[in-house]
Amino acid sequence: MIRNHDITPLAWELGHAPDRETAPGNFCPATVPGAVQTDIARAEGYPDYNYGDNYRRMTWMEDRFFTYRTEFDAPPCENGRQLWFVSKGIDYRYEIRFNGQPLIAREGMFSPVEVELTPHLQPRNRLEVLVYPVPKRHPEPADRTQASDVVKPAVGYGWDWHPRLVPLGIWDDTGLQLRHASHLTDVLVSYTLDEDLAGADLHIAAEGRACDGCRGSWELLDAEGHCTAQAEGPVGQPLKARMERPRLWWTHDHGEPVRYTSRYRLLDIRGNELERVEERIGFRRIRLVMNEGTWSEPKGFPKTRSAAPAQIELNGRPIFAKGSNWVCPELFPGMLDAARYEELIDMAIAANFNILRSWGGGIVNKDSFFEYCDRRGILVWQEFPLACNCYPDDPHYLAVLEQEATSIIRRLRRHPSLAIWCGGNELFNNWSGMTDQSLPLRLLNALCYRLSPEIPFNATSPLNGMAHGNYLFYWNGRDIFQSINNSHFTAYTEFGIPGISPREVLEKVIPPEELFPPRPGTAWEEHHAFGAWDGQPETWLEKPAVERYFGKQATLDELIAHSSLLQGEGYKAIFEEARRQKPYCGMALNWCFGEPWPSAANNSLVVYPSVPRPAFEILNINR
Repeated sequence: MIRNHDITPLAWELGHAPDRETAPGNFCPATVPGAVQTDIARAEGYPDYNYGDNYRRMTWMEDRFFTYRTEFDAPPCENGRQLWFVSKGIDYRYEIRFNGQPLIAREGMFSPVEVELTPHLQPRNRLEVLVYPVPKRHPEPADRTQASDVVKPAVGYGWDWHPRLVPLGIWDDTGLQLRHASHLTDVLVSYTLDEDLAGADLHIAAEGRACDGCRGSWELLDAEGHCTAQAEGPVGQPLKARMERPRLWWTHDHGEPVRYTSRYRLLDIRGNELERVEERIGFRRIRLVMNEGTWSEPKGFPKTRSAAPAQIELNGRPIFAKGSNWVCPELFPGMLDAARYEELIDMAIAANFNILRSWGGGIVNKDSFFEYCDRRGILVWQEFPLACNCYPDDPHYLAVLEQEATSIIRRLRRHPSLAIWCGGNELFNNWSGMTDQSLPLRLLNALCYRLSPEIPFNATSPLNGMAHGNYLFYWNGRDIFQSINNSHFTAYTEFGIPGISPREVLEKVIPPEELFPPRPGTAWEEHHAFGAWDGQPETWLEKPAVERYFGKQATLDELIAHSSLLQGEGYKAIFEEARRQKPYCGMALNWCFGEPWPSAANNSLVVYPSVPRPAFEILNINR
């Protein structure tokens, strides 16, 4: 169990080589958490990768081996304490060496690293992390299908709104920890609410190393610090407690996201406190139930399966889930911190969103993302890192998937904001070719049932009854008003209307001589205004639609204003129509909320890093 407050960071440097056996010739300072690409670019003086096509200067790093190294003096390990190297995330395949001795070799960026260094300590020590090149199922084509046999987000391999930049490196909190020989490895507080929600039976499970003879003392504190439940017993023996009239956790639009403080103390045989674990928990019951009217469909013969449940029921109350699809807000996830998450989540709350779908093409976010969603009262639909590929049934892939998924579930299941587990994005489609008989999805369902049975599970999005699309204002001879008014779905889990970015963003990423008029083959295309999706030359600029309604655009400002108006009115039409379709429809999530780099045109409501598009203001989502 890795806790931020007692991680001692280290001073790292980074070098690279063409193969595993060759030692790097030069090293440069490394930022941890971070990414190898940003460290090398900083050391070699690369220009801003957000501007023009500068990101292409970094793609050569895909096929290099990178070595992080650091040196430190052995700390005093008094009273039998142990020194551990810990990391919350290293991307993607790596080896760890200590004083020249191999310690572990692993694949997977979401499984934490915990390695005891004490037996190998010397007065002066060298720690090395060797990161392998970007994993690729095949050399060509260089697209998302290269990621179809790894548990690594596919988005970095190139998407219609994400340049091809595949992150590598130490991307989450990493450093040294001093631990008692007897220490905890996990504490899980779970509960079962009474059917009428008037009380809760609590279950406290603690796991540890060398804890024979140790005891655990647990208590639950309310916001005022009053103890509302407590229990004590040997470590490893489940503790039980009862709580009457718990205050429930709600989304911000339905009530207050009330949380309690769980405090577990590890006591040695003499009653001395060795360790203390505190975390915030919330009492809530989340279910996915059938939408009103769906059991009666199809109405006639021949019969087939009804639509999948898509109505969220929170604490016995059906709620309309209105929100957005969340993609990683940085090209390099190692750059994310709590302040960045909080800024964007606050914007989502201001839009009166109550759910974010954490899309399967991207990362599983850091702890601070979920902690802030807990605090602010916004639900998270969490997908595993599978998207738009046919992931294999072979034993190696399944073993890594099980390792990674287990780590993800164990880390996130304690958060009251967690609303839905989902296998991944668009897997039951002809471009992915998976079905509910595919072993990766059967495995994920089984793991979620075993480790987190209280949270609903969907194999993918969309399922039957749900809808992805449309993503343009005008498509196949119909505008969005005609399309949405003729739609009938239980949940609109992806839909998009593109808009051009504000001038202040465009001027930072497009050379002045290319700003107007927008043309293919320029920075407009590099930033996904042209040829980004489905062979459509004008996506995401959608200039023909703008001209259809407003005529030729004489200036850049005129083009921005009219494009923004279409985006805002299109989004407003979909959100409002989805609400009108209640209670048959229970969910509307636009594609997407933010983006990881500044696009020239996109479906997002917020342009990188946190600039609201005019459509964000036009949308009167608060009503």
